[in-house]
Amino acid sequence: MSSPHVVTLGTAGGPRWWERPGAAAARSGIGTAVVVGEAVYLVDAGQGTGRQLARAGLPLDRVRALFLTHMHSDHVADLVPLLLFGLFERPDPAAAPIEVHGPGPRGGLPPLSPHATGRPAPVAPANPTPGTVEMVDLLCAAHATDLNDRIFDSLARRPADLIAVHDIALPPGTGFAADARVAPVMEPFEVHRDDVVVVTAILVEHPPTAPAFAFRFDTAEGSVTISGDTAPCANLVRLARNTDLLLHEAIDLAAMGRRYADTAMRRATMAHHGRAHTTARQAGELATQAGARVLALHHLVPGDAPASAFSAAAVETFRGPVLVPDDLDVIALATGRRTEVA
Repeated sequence: MSSPHVVTLGTAGGPRWWERPGAAAARSGIGTAVVVGEAVYLVDAGQGTGRQLARAGLPLDRVRALFLTHMHSDHVADLVPLLLFGLFERPDPAAAPIEVHGPGPRGGLPPLSPHATGRPAPVAPANPTPGTVEMVDLLCAAHATDLNDRIFDSLARRPADLIAVHDIALPPGTGFAADARVAPVMEPFEVHRDDVVVVTAILVEHPPTAPAFAFRFDTAEGSVTISGDTAPCANLVRLARNTDLLLHEAIDLAAMGRRYADTAMRRATMAHHGRAHTTARQAGELATQAGARVLALHHLVPGDAPASAFSAAAVETFRGPVLVPDDLDVIALATGRRTEVA
């Protein structure tokens, strides 16, 4: 397909392996490729993103930038393979580094769940909530033995030659506060521009993670807005105004409520799901408010639920086309037409 399009590299959300024998669906972790001509832009790098890029016929040397919506593991799990294996997938030493844009540090631990019976010991208490730049530095440090073996013995390139990492700076005066105002009313702001695309971002509501972003890609032949993880959010509607394609997360709360055997964990996790995610019906409402032309649901939770469980709810509140793409589906921005990668 020559016109701008997205490839749904992975369509499942949550820190679980949904691809397993006997599963109702085979969905990889969340990751989306926006393809404009020869340029490829990634949004999130969930489990399997690198493998799915290869399956989609999108070599890493075509990737210009990666945008991380937030720091949860299901959105960044494949950063390590991209850092380690990517050394051998971009052979041209003159190629510009892949730009990586993601959230900055949260600034401290999140509030403790009211369902807790005691205070847990935090992981990495000296720096418990690093941002994108620090996270990549820490990942490289953790794999320094491997990296230095390859750099010194095999003359591989360093990760710093492969990627250029940036914490997304919020515009002055947003009023953002990680524990109180995670998505204050604001206007979208530009985070990337080149010869074929303009990428804008906005804060969305995914507490306790903050900051969390949605991204919009505008091209000469159409636009796509990708929600990231969020509860129903006015900022998302603002960013997605009149977008050609809205890719929005969707959760089936009833189905997820049956997945937890531990009572305390179920109560705390379901409280999180209810305040930090969006049902398919709510996604349809947001698409209607934004005037989106096509709604596609992804980051499906649970990732092994049938597509009909999500589409049936969304069509109640959105009159335009509703898609529930599988992994490696291709959706054109200009037409909303869905195809499958051979």
